[in-house]
Amino acid sequence: MAFNWKSLQNGSDIRGVALEGIPNENVNLNEEVVAQLAKAFVLWLRKRSSSTQLKVAVGMDSRLSGPSLKKSFIESLAKQGADVLDCGLASTPAMFMTTVTEPYLADGGVMLTASHLPFNRNGLKFFTSKGGLEKADIAEILSYADAGEFEISSQTGSVEEVAFIDVYSNILADKIKTEVDDTANFDQPLAGFKIVLDAGNGAGGFYAYKVLEKLGADITGSQFLDPDGNFPNHIPNPEDEEAMASICQAVKANKADLGIIFDTDVDRAAIVDDEANPVNRNELIALSAAIINEEHPGSVVVTDSITSDGLGWFINDHLKAEHHRFKRGYKNVINESIRLNEDGKESWLAIETSGHAALKENYFLDDGAYLVTKILIKMAKLKKAGQRLTSLIEALPQPVESREFRIKIETDDFKTYGEQVIADLESFSASNKGWKILPNNYEGIRVSCEEGNEKGWFLLRLSLHDPVIPLNIESDVEGGVNAIADKLIEFFDIYKHLNFSVLKNR
Repeated sequence: MAFNWKSLQNGSDIRGVALEGIPNENVNLNEEVVAQLAKAFVLWLRKRSSSTQLKVAVGMDSRLSGPSLKKSFIESLAKQGADVLDCGLASTPAMFMTTVTEPYLADGGVMLTASHLPFNRNGLKFFTSKGGLEKADIAEILSYADAGEFEISSQTGSVEEVAFIDVYSNILADKIKTEVDDTANFDQPLAGFKIVLDAGNGAGGFYAYKVLEKLGADITGSQFLDPDGNFPNHIPNPEDEEAMASICQAVKANKADLGIIFDTDVDRAAIVDDEANPVNRNELIALSAAIINEEHPGSVVVTDSITSDGLGWFINDHLKAEHHRFKRGYKNVINESIRLNEDGKESWLAIETSGHAALKENYFLDDGAYLVTKILIKMAKLKKAGQRLTSLIEALPQPVESREFRIKIETDDFKTYGEQVIADLESFSASNKGWKILPNNYEGIRVSCEEGNEKGWFLLRLSLHDPVIPLNIESDVEGGVNAIADKLIEFFDIYKHLNFSVLKNR
């Protein structure tokens, strides 16, 4: 049976099962497969690069399968004649930076990671100096791997070990020093701050030592900084409730000024304030928008589709900027912000509620460490004025209730089935008293629920990759989520291939 290369595509990334150990999950990303993918990436680069000698930088996160897969990938690159920068343990944003940072200027950067997925998974993210590859690029690379038609190189490329995470850390540290601009304490602008970092045993521990502590911060209480691909403490994911509870507790126990949490490969982040309250999702978007709006007043903030009504008010009315609610998917949000700029509409921030945040000033790279760096600069400046960081978002309205329900589609053609459910919901919503279908939906259906016992909204959309239709409900009154959910149960009940027990058993 032929290998199914297409099964490795996960949007604009490649992901697969790299280790045995979980029932019903067969390994499909091994040394042989990644070696073929390396050949395919070289071919893809050669079709686009004017370089006579290709240079590719490769890094990995803390996953157990990382070292063996990276070794195989690098050996295959070199056999294809490409010179390789072996960056060892690195972050995803750092691997992009290898393509734009002198003297390295790699033609391509590759990160072996599967973000926050279980220990047995791994994957690859690809970059050029233009940014991360798109879905069509990944499909093309996989088609080359499937065809297996590669030129035999007349010479083997070189392999050089590079501690690029040190270079990347210095870029961030220098930015903080320069922009805080504390003449009296230029080299240690974070002196006097106690900052707790949770790296979730992923690749982000470097930020504690090479940025925070280096700049004078007290990092006592920082946790899970050592890389461990078993992820023994909690899922390295700022969206995970257990992970957020852990960093909040660490901030409280250590009476810290700030808590920081990264995902495995550091392209996402969230923070915790000095009162041990999480600042993530809508709050993180609001804080980021407030900081960017001071620098670029009135510009467009592009977000994903599940952001709250309160956030819309905060950006549009309070900040006097412009909120553009778009689709889920960090590449979708980034590409929309880029498109707006190309069309003459100034947009400096593209950010998802998941913690993916990309800034125009930083190549539109979704970089958790860079976002945190921006926040630290603002925090240091506010301290001089005797203000707290969260003073920037005191005006953000908070919903009384907010829930997400992931409704499973139990049929093979789940995409078509899900699309039909969403289309039918439009008619159902139009017939419900007090429900109003909101305009400018770029995915799914978003409905305002104006009845007194509801006072909120819901969004039903198709998952980007899974047989799931996520349902987000938010309300400004107690019991509002249940009131909206009860009406939706009546609608879902006619679909025999929907498993919405999570909604019924709430």
